[in-house]
Amino acid sequence: MGRSSMPVENRGDIDLCLFVEPLCDDYWMKPGEALTIRSEAEGVDVWFDVSISKGCVTVWLYEDGDGRKLVLDHAVFDAGGTRLESGHQRPRDQRWSAAGPIVG
Repeated sequence: MGRSSMPVENRGDIDLCLFVEPLCDDYWMKPGEALTIRSEAEGVDVWFDVSISKGCVTVWLYEDGDGRKLVLDHAVFDAGGTRLESGHQRPRDQRWSAAGPIVG
């Protein structure tokens, strides 16, 4: 079985945070940018659970869609295929809450 992936594109006019749980990884996209989140788990059917709030897309990865089977092995890539580190383009003045970045 191949690896699962999901593209995320910022079609808005403000910076957008891609927040990957449960490890609190954050990747910031400028307007017009696209990132791809990909499972690094071999032989696992990964499902993506997505929630959207102001300025933030939060993604959870689950094995076979089972919320009790979290998939922790993932990577995020830019449009050119470069693997990104958590904190990519994070604004210097970014504030956080227990739920993630505070936007706006």
